Amino acid sequence: MGRGVAVIGAALLVTMVLPGASVSAAGETVDVRLIAFNDLHGNLDPPTGSSGRVTLPDGSTVDAGGAAYLATHVDRLRAEARNSVVLSAGDNIGASPVKSALFHDEPTIGLLNEIGVRASVVGNHEFDEGYAELRRIQSGGCHPADGCQFREPYDGADFPYLGANVTFDDGRPALLPFRLERVGGTPIGIIGVTLEDLPAMVTPEAVEGLEFGDEVEAIDRTADVLDRFGVKAQVVLLHQGDGTEGGGPDDCRVKPGPASEIAAHASPKVDVVFTGHSHQQYNCVVNDPAGNPRTVLQGASFGRLLSVADLTIDRQSRDVVRARTRARNEVVTRDVPPDPDAQRLIDEAAAKAGPIANRPVGTIAADLVRQAAPSGESPLGDVIADAQLEATAAGGAQVAITNPGGIRTDLVHASSPAGEGDGVVTYGEAYAVQPFGNVMQTMTLTGAQLKAVLEQQWQPGATRVLQVSATLRYTYSASAPVGSKVSGITVAGQPVDPNAPYRVAVNNFLAGGGDGFTEFTRGTDITGGPVDLDALIGYLGAHPAVAPPPADRITATP
Repeated sequence: MGRGVAVIGAALLVTMVLPGASVSAAGETVDVRLIAFNDLHGNLDPPTGSSGRVTLPDGSTVDAGGAAYLATHVDRLRAEARNSVVLSAGDNIGASPVKSALFHDEPTIGLLNEIGVRASVVGNHEFDEGYAELRRIQSGGCHPADGCQFREPYDGADFPYLGANVTFDDGRPALLPFRLERVGGTPIGIIGVTLEDLPAMVTPEAVEGLEFGDEVEAIDRTADVLDRFGVKAQVVLLHQGDGTEGGGPDDCRVKPGPASEIAAHASPKVDVVFTGHSHQQYNCVVNDPAGNPRTVLQGASFGRLLSVADLTIDRQSRDVVRARTRARNEVVTRDVPPDPDAQRLIDEAAAKAGPIANRPVGTIAADLVRQAAPSGESPLGDVIADAQLEATAAGGAQVAITNPGGIRTDLVHASSPAGEGDGVVTYGEAYAVQPFGNVMQTMTLTGAQLKAVLEQQWQPGATRVLQVSATLRYTYSASAPVGSKVSGITVAGQPVDPNAPYRVAVNNFLAGGGDGFTEFTRGTDITGGPVDLDALIGYLGAHPAVAPPPADRITATP
């Protein structure tokens, strides 16, 4: 069992400060530094392309991220402040590059143990392989199918995974709701809450038997428990986020979304909210329901930023003096020495994964990026959809459609440090693009159902433009009402007949209604296909020097 879990029950008893306990003289304070990151996704190596850069206030960018550099920056921030706590806002693992994913993300957990993470909320990707695997990641033990391929034994996480709003379907807690930390003699309650709509982000079997409750209700309930036991300084790790309108790491031009809504309505007892999930950078102050300002931060993703909140706690009241809170997002620059312990772990993972990860699987003529055109269509999305159509053609597929969230990084033309050469795509690089292992499924939809799928790209609070194969084309109007935006749909150059059947290939995530695309669940005559990664690798191998396709499949009009 991981040491964090082994001691948590005792910690709740030993460190709980009960009302009436002795305190220091009035006016004395203690300074505490909270250091957090979010959405690391197993990025042990420095991420590449746009995923490895941070936008600065002047619009320029700087290379950032890499676990060994992250560890160095954490050590420096800790050395600057005697009372420090390292935290994570979720998605530490899942959708990971091959050096971590080949070993079921055990190397990433080892890294987090080394840098001293004290608590993490569960993100949606912590459930990619289901609840039983999350428990193994937490408590240790070899993988039931693959054994211990990285290190034996695997001891688990030294920190608890938190989820105050995660229960079994009979109401029992499935995860710890909070962790208590005594810092500088003062107790701090760390509450973990993940997104309520997490089941829409994973396959149904991954969360079978679990329920995910309202975020605000869970925060309020847990904050009240902590308060009753005299824990006044409270922090939330929230795996939910907002979008932004650009700016530097400390900008607050957010597009109001779930995180802002939760931060504005959650208990006034909470002093700081670290967010995640949306992979954005912002540093904001949001008034709580009592009208008091509190800090709300997010640090991009992939270890590119560290969110730092410096708190002052009054020893008599045991609460945070909010007026003295100072917060910032620090860039994890690569101009510092890599942490030697972290680098040794990364090198070990590289050596063990290398024979598989560095195997060439195809070539590209230029960068294939997931950055979308104004229409929402991306070069890499086009290639992946074409690959999936080719891989399912034997099952009669006429169209392939994939979700943009399943495309995790760019395919870059420049050679990696492994030295495979410019334009060569390795297994590890392809894996980083499609790491979920989703299985292709081909179903029959009527033309009317196909249009309904495309209309579901516009949902309350989110627009997700599906990536489509070259055989599917359509136009949408940005100003048209939701449900009536799409027109001019053609398949293989022919107008779609609402009553005619069409064979459509999608991954099993979309087939199960993932990302809110529930119309796919009405498909009939479903047949199985290859894993999506195998489809991409097969396509790259069959088509040398793949070039970015023209962005002409989706036409956007006002």
